Amino acid sequence: MSLEADSISHAERQALHYGVFKSPIGDLYPIFLEHELVGIVFSKPHIRMGGIPEDFSVEIEAYFKGTLKNFSHPMKFITGTEFEQRVWQALRLIPFGETRTYKWLAEEVGSPRGNRAVGRALSKNPIPIVLPCHRIIESTGKLGGYTPGKDIKRRLLAMEYYSEPG
Repeated sequence: MSLEADSISHAERQALHYGVFKSPIGDLYPIFLEHELVGIVFSKPHIRMGGIPEDFSVEIEAYFKGTLKNFSHPMKFITGTEFEQRVWQALRLIPFGETRTYKWLAEEVGSPRGNRAVGRALSKNPIPIVLPCHRIIESTGKLGGYTPGKDIKRRLLAMEYYSEPG
């Protein structure tokens, strides 16, 4: 997530804060604009530290325990084009522990020949894990890319796959 994007106002930039969440895949830095989640990054951001809202903390802990299948914490996009935001929202349609293809996602957002555009949008996903771009794989069954790294993608998919149902 680029916090330098032109679409972020100076006031929004000043109001951003982050917390640190110790996860099984390493430290995560959820970023909030007031109470709304606007990003999750894998390295310490250059904004003020402000903590993690309790309800989000409970949700992300439950996700990594395999007991939370869908996040409900309020979120807001402060970056991204209209197309990118449609792609990111469509990720919520993929059930926990399942995968879909770039082709499926392109069709879902009304751009059936837009696999590459979808891939570019996924590489800019500001809220990974909550908006599960790790669940998108190639039509051949190969993992495909993942901005934080294929090892993290592999670990997230394995964690979801082997979680207890329910």
